[in-house]
Amino acid sequence: MHISVKAEPLFELFGFTVTNAMVLGLIGAVFVAIWLILVAQKVKKNSSSTVKGFFTRLVLWCFERLHRTVYETIPNKKVAKGVAPFVISIFFIVAIQYYMGILPFVGDTFLMGEAPLFRSQAADLNFTLALAIITIVMVQVWAFKVLGFKGNMKRYFVNPLKDPIGCFAGFLELIGEFSRMLALAMRLFGNVFAGEILLMVVISLASYASPVLLPFFYIFELFIGGIQAYVFFMLATVFIGLAVSHDHPAKSDHSVEVKTVSEISST
Repeated sequence: MHISVKAEPLFELFGFTVTNAMVLGLIGAVFVAIWLILVAQKVKKNSSSTVKGFFTRLVLWCFERLHRTVYETIPNKKVAKGVAPFVISIFFIVAIQYYMGILPFVGDTFLMGEAPLFRSQAADLNFTLALAIITIVMVQVWAFKVLGFKGNMKRYFVNPLKDPIGCFAGFLELIGEFSRMLALAMRLFGNVFAGEILLMVVISLASYASPVLLPFFYIFELFIGGIQAYVFFMLATVFIGLAVSHDHPAKSDHSVEVKTVSEISST
């Protein structure tokens, strides 16, 4: 049983080290892009209620529910419309990369030298950290866009002579941005890595009984993968929602209109 905390290098390409996580991550990225493009083409030809195929309808169902969640979390509909594509893309990326890591050929099945050829991209701390950094950067982008430069800076920097408590709260808010970034990265990495270890331990201990036991653990991992993707999506949405509503509370509209994918694409 081979366990490595970090992604292992396979070869160098033009001086750039390619790891086993990058190989599977590239396959997953291509799969996500092709899959979503095909779904979009089907939706353009037919309404979402007449589209056939289990996986296609599953994508549509997820998209519509996530789209509604964004609008419920961010009261400003103009901001929600711009944020939705970003956070929904994060959901599908995290989910697919998580599921790619539990495929039977991932791990010690295929080796390149002493390193496994495939490793889940989501089990690479570099990937989860990059995703967390992008998320926090987008939080700041939307905060600057909605609140302006001065308005966003007031979230962190307050005159200590006029408002010492507000100054301290702003300092904590600044530290909080970095802690959120680390929490997003470490949380996803830890859950994915622990899931991979769990499957390897079951295979090692169960031996000949693993074909009987593994399906139950795979179902469990499928459930956990969806939860992890949704939590990352939800946290990204909440962080952006909190940033754009700071000191500028928008009027909440609880009567959120549920739209189908066809209606969304036409707006």
